[in-house]
Amino acid sequence: MSTQAVPFIEKEFYLDEFHDRSLLFALQAEDFRTDAEVDATVGVLSALLANDTRVLLLMETSGAQEEQRRIQALYKRLARMSKMPVAPPLVLPVSVADDVMMQMWTVLRTSPLFIGLWPANSAVSLMTCVQQVAVRLKVYKLVLLDSAGGIATDGSQLSFMNGPVLHELLRQGEAEWAGLGPRRPLLEAIGVALEGGVSSVTLCSLSGLARELFTYEGSGTLFTLTDYCRVERLGIDDFHEVEKLMQRGEQEGYLKARTPQEIGQLLMHGYGARLGASTGELAGFCALLSYATDNAAELAGLYTITRFQGEGIGSRLIATVIAEGEQRGLSYLFAVTIQEGAQRLFERHGFRPVAPEQVPAAKWRGYDLQRKQQVMVYRRELLPPE
Repeated sequence: MSTQAVPFIEKEFYLDEFHDRSLLFALQAEDFRTDAEVDATVGVLSALLANDTRVLLLMETSGAQEEQRRIQALYKRLARMSKMPVAPPLVLPVSVADDVMMQMWTVLRTSPLFIGLWPANSAVSLMTCVQQVAVRLKVYKLVLLDSAGGIATDGSQLSFMNGPVLHELLRQGEAEWAGLGPRRPLLEAIGVALEGGVSSVTLCSLSGLARELFTYEGSGTLFTLTDYCRVERLGIDDFHEVEKLMQRGEQEGYLKARTPQEIGQLLMHGYGARLGASTGELAGFCALLSYATDNAAELAGLYTITRFQGEGIGSRLIATVIAEGEQRGLSYLFAVTIQEGAQRLFERHGFRPVAPEQVPAAKWRGYDLQRKQQVMVYRRELLPPE
């Protein structure tokens, strides 16, 4: 898949997240079956390198001539595109982890790209090496490329899996019962990496790499260890990222078009839902806009990234602002939406349909009359703090 097919706004959104971070990729060189797959990989990695992302690439190779040809082709093309000199691929020692990491750091001191070759059929597996390197170096993200792609059960692709779910899957016999027995070593390596402090692990196919890293839909499975969703007030360092997310919501029709000033208001009073660590992937957003005269507030701009819809992100955001409203001693919250999914979500959290006149009149000043006729208005009474 060419990265040119990826919508620009989505790609830029994720490049912002990966800027000045370290991503570790692991794959088998035999998966480079065609020049087209090399092309796709070059597109992704060159975009990351141009973004000042450090790229660590570990490849298991049999040493076959065709594998070596494609590895060299990958290296030469990345070297031409890199802003800095890059070292040629290195054959890694298979016994001492410190030696591997020392080689990596020696290269990364002066270059944003490291390519390490791991001999196939070694006494130590590539996956063992990868999990050790990922944990010891505390890379921002570990990307495991596997021809089978992400995790699927009962024919359905899982876009996300947190630590407790992964732990349950790794109980004796559970992976086998779910038809994932052959992938148990891979899942165990993911668990070790997460327990060791890696913020997130992505599992996808080589052909789906660009879609997984650079689009909201993704193509594989994202793993995190901790409680899968943390909702916190936005800080200024979040604004640029969230503004892009809101622009996407407008393009999809989930959010109404807003002026820069209106977007700024949402950002100033916004909450972000992130996966895993507080610096993890942004999964959703909403804002709580105060109407002081009415002692009320509006839950506005609720939006969840596509791949995390259905994962409870929206519910966590709504629950957080309800608790905030109660803490402030507000009389009620309200929300305005045309999306049926959001309407059901609000109702599950105690919001009830009301007439437009039952929310602050200031809400409707300058409001588009045609849109006003289409929206549903919801209101939730709040309890005073205990």
